Formats: sequence, structure tokens, C-alpha cells
Amino acid sequence: MTSFRLLLGGLAAVIAGPAIAQSCVQSAERTAFDVRALQSQLMVAALACNKDGEYNAFVRKFQRDLAASYHGMAGHFRRTAGGAHQRELDGFITQLANAQSQDGIRAGSHYCPLVTPLFQVALNARDVEELARISEERNVLNPLNAPTCTTSAPPATRRAATTRTAARSR
Repeated sequence: MTSFRLLLGGLAAVIAGPAIAQSCVQSAERTAFDVRALQSQLMVAALACNKDGEYNAFVRKFQRDLAASYHGMAGHFRRTAGGAHQRELDGFITQLANAQSQDGIRAGSHYCPLVTPLFQVALNARDVEELARISEERNVLNPLNAPTCTTSAPPATRRAATTRTAARSR
């Protein structure tokens, strides 16, 4: 466990946290970031508290939602960082895991009793929206500090969403 903490601490020293784009985050992207924060928190807890089975059950249950959340975050960084999107995404994921690990280290012996109930709460979730809500309600650490966009999506995005919605209702 100590080597894992040292590794994460070392990564933080080597990789300066990404400059999270100060542009706004679209609603779907916010959900993706919240779900990824929850997943990361559970991963850190699994490693720190020997809860591999619970984490694996979570990943199996929500495999598609977790992949979609990753792609949603990637879309945000493609939109805001252009050609540097992969570096920014990787840096954010590293920063997220490091921040959560450091939070666990600060909590000391209180960490596992505080965080392990989150596994059951997450496993009881029905869908990705509920996972995002859990992340927000439980104040899961998330270094993303960009505001949610207040303007509507560009016309092409709205048109595609409308087409998908119409196709589903048929």
C-alpha cells in the first residue's frame, strides 16, 4: 500500500496537474466527470481498503456507463484542448487519482470506515445519472472546477440529439 501511495505522490511531482480548461462543461460532460470521480474514488478505496471484489463488481455492473463517461470526458478535452486533448485527459485522470489518494492519506485510519460504505451505495445505483448524483451528494473529490455551460448546444448537436430522440420514440 505504501508503494502505491509513493507511486501516486511521485506521479504528482513528475506530472504537473493539467491546466483544466477554464471553458464551461456541458451537462453531459459534467455527468461524465462526476461518474469518473466516483469510479476513481472507489478504485483508490479498493486499493487502500482491500476491497478489490467490490470494485470489480462495480466495474462489471457499470462497464458500459464507465466507458461512456471516459468518452464524455475525452470529448470535453477534444473540445477545449484541441491537439493536446489526450495529454490533458491523461493529466486530469492522474490528478484526480492523486488528489483522492492524498485525501485518503490525510484521513489516516478513518479512511476505510468512511469510504467503504460507498461501494454498496454505488452498487445499488440504477443508472449513470444516479452514479453522478451519488458522486455529487457524497462530495466525491473532483478537481474539475469549470462551470456548467449555460448556453444551449450548437445547432448540429441539437439536431443530432433530436434525431436520436425521434428514432427512439418510433
